[in-house]
Amino acid sequence: MDTLLDRTVIPGYTRIGYGLRSRSWPSDDPAPGSLAGKTAVVTGARSGLGKATAAGLARLGAAVHLVVRDASRAADTLAELQRDIPDATFVVDECDISDLDAVRRYAAGLTGPIHALVHNAGVMPARRTESPQGHELTLATHVLGPLLLTELLRPNLTDGRVILITSGGMYTQPLPADPEYRDEPYRGATAYARSKRIQVAVTPLLAADLAPTFVATTHPGWSETPGLTDSLPGFTKLTKPFLRTPEEGADTTVWLAATQPAPPTGKFWHDRRTRPTHYLKRTQESPEALDAIWTYCRRAAGI
Repeated sequence: MDTLLDRTVIPGYTRIGYGLRSRSWPSDDPAPGSLAGKTAVVTGARSGLGKATAAGLARLGAAVHLVVRDASRAADTLAELQRDIPDATFVVDECDISDLDAVRRYAAGLTGPIHALVHNAGVMPARRTESPQGHELTLATHVLGPLLLTELLRPNLTDGRVILITSGGMYTQPLPADPEYRDEPYRGATAYARSKRIQVAVTPLLAADLAPTFVATTHPGWSETPGLTDSLPGFTKLTKPFLRTPEEGADTTVWLAATQPAPPTGKFWHDRRTRPTHYLKRTQESPEALDAIWTYCRRAAGI
């Protein structure tokens, strides 16, 4: 049933799939207090999946850094989290993950062990937009910034876990030959899906590079979040009765961060299980294409 839900997409990615699969999870849940004394960093934490992830990690005892682009706009988020989880520790950190200089400044200020680094920040601009360093914005936000932040925090992540939040939309796209979208007409949804394909494709390479640090990508299914509503209002309206809550969408992220022993590294996850990274033959990449995109992204990130 789990495989059927996954392959048919629509039931598997909605709250239907979550409801059916979660019936087998109670004995699989992280133990209460399993993250006590540990630190977690969650990007894009002001709302939606990021906020739900921060809350889930905090309920397990973690002190959580909420990384947002504008700290002044996160006051309500912080107040709500502190009201709902009064014994938890939250710190609001300002950093635009697409800005590589800002990432360097931010990483320099983080000290001590980090147990979980969750790359959740996401964008889907309608028109081609560039980061301060001149990179296409979805690539900078979803790939370059996370790669650089992870590299800079390598000493803090010796026993940690790195989790990138991707999208099932990546199944529709191969690795791009033009990752910066410089030579073809721009489509926001396609650029978004391509950057998510890159995330999934390079995860095994990142895991090998960071070993023994755990690395994973996971997609949340279709969850009702401000980002989805703003970027795809028509899709949100059509699917609203079936969308997951942010908490349901964030479940696997929290599980990957806290479950013991650590799951296998370098894998792609959905609803607490590993999933295939390709369903279409046309999206499969050659070793040469994978090496080229890995080399390009690391160089572009300044690694």
